[in-house]
Amino acid sequence: MKSTVLYIALVFVLSLRSTGAPQNKIHSYENYIKQYCNLAIQQQKEYNIPASITLAQGLLESGAGQSELARKSNNHFGIKCHAEWKGEKVYHNDDLQNECFRKYKNVESSYEDHSLFLNGRTRYANLFKLDIKNYKGWAKGLQEAGYATNPAYANTLIKLIEDYELYVYDSERKTVKTEKKIVDKKPSTPFVIKRSVYEKHGLRHVLAEDNDTFERLAEDTGLTTNVLRKYNEAPENFPLQKGDIIYLEKKKTKADKPNYDHVVQIGESMYSISQKYGIQVQRLYKINKKKEDYIPTEGDVLKLR
Repeated sequence: MKSTVLYIALVFVLSLRSTGAPQNKIHSYENYIKQYCNLAIQQQKEYNIPASITLAQGLLESGAGQSELARKSNNHFGIKCHAEWKGEKVYHNDDLQNECFRKYKNVESSYEDHSLFLNGRTRYANLFKLDIKNYKGWAKGLQEAGYATNPAYANTLIKLIEDYELYVYDSERKTVKTEKKIVDKKPSTPFVIKRSVYEKHGLRHVLAEDNDTFERLAEDTGLTTNVLRKYNEAPENFPLQKGDIIYLEKKKTKADKPNYDHVVQIGESMYSISQKYGIQVQRLYKINKKKEDYIPTEGDVLKLR
């Protein structure tokens, strides 16, 4: 799972953009998502694994179904044999030569076995305590539990999920269409903010609550959903977790002193780092002279100003 992941991650890095939807989405990735999204949703319903995580791992581990292991053995998650495996086997060079990998009759069996693999190991048990929409926690937990040794594994999964908006599949409905509400119009009378407003890095913000949405935030702040998404650089249907910072004004072009740099942690993306310091995400790329295909790796040091 290790050297294979590193190779596929390299191909992936060279072809994606930074935040939101990629400028030029890879057709093979889009086709893979269309083909297997319902299968991932089914696994979520049966095993409580976020569909976004299953899809992202399938994309990454199988190279969107194009890897030799996926094409010849229907193994979409790079799962090795291990002692308990009684099914068919194939041998590929990975960390070592001729390592044993599981072979499946069809892709559906690979997805099912991936769910059972995660469910049946105590090292992944804490992941199932997370909210089903907490794909960042799942990605971080998978890396920390040793699913792969690539130090950028979690952050690569997060980038995949955010670039291809895979988080929409973590809801029972694939897409969430919301009605336009009256708060999208400028109120005719003074509006009283219904949430506690904080200030960080000289920017006013509120904190997301359980099961929060930008529509609900708009109701409570008097700002339109479009304005809130613009300030926070968030696409439509972007999921919020309790405690997320939601800015009520435009983010800055650089961090305030004394925030000069940031050491990347597991589970962080350029977007989450930009939110943490109140910096526009494209400015964060520019300050660090990074291309938009860059994926932050644990231990990387990023300049903030």
